[in-house]
Amino acid sequence: MIRSLYDWVIRLAAHPRALPALGVISFLESSVFPIPPDVMLIPMVLANRAKAFTIAAVCTVCSVVGGLLGYAIGYYFFETLGEWVVRTYGLQSGLAAFRHGFEQYGIWIILIKGLTPIPYKLVTIASGAAHFDLFTFVWASIVTRGARFFIVAALLWKFGEPIRTFVEKRLTLLTWLFLIALIGGFVAFRYIF
Repeated sequence: MIRSLYDWVIRLAAHPRALPALGVISFLESSVFPIPPDVMLIPMVLANRAKAFTIAAVCTVCSVVGGLLGYAIGYYFFETLGEWVVRTYGLQSGLAAFRHGFEQYGIWIILIKGLTPIPYKLVTIASGAAHFDLFTFVWASIVTRGARFFIVAALLWKFGEPIRTFVEKRLTLLTWLFLIALIGGFVAFRYIF
């Protein structure tokens, strides 16, 4: 089943509308959607390594613009929509500590958490809820999201075929590791922050 899903994603990654779909996923992931754009970014770059940096740029721009939506949710609508997003992921207790951390370490939280499996939507919503400086939020988001997506794209561009072979040989293991990292990000946010 995982193999057929992987093959479907690889075919989808080569589809003419894959880039706009990646943009939409990147945008939504930064504010409300639970699945990170990496699930499309990686197969898209593997399917067409010549467009690796274009794909990373679309991912970065859409993620930062989506982050502005997350920021607005936290800033203007935290009591309604922001609270709902946080409750949906069961992260109420972690959010209070996270918001408090912005008072001392706001820029570092954005820079570090934007690179980790910690859900970025929580960083964006917490930034808005804490009324963190918008200009700093935007440039830190560009740096951290750009680094995340461009590093992945550059590695896949440089070592594409060996990585693709590695992924295809160990698909089940890598799928489990990805799921563990994704769930671990939510758990870390809930219990550590």
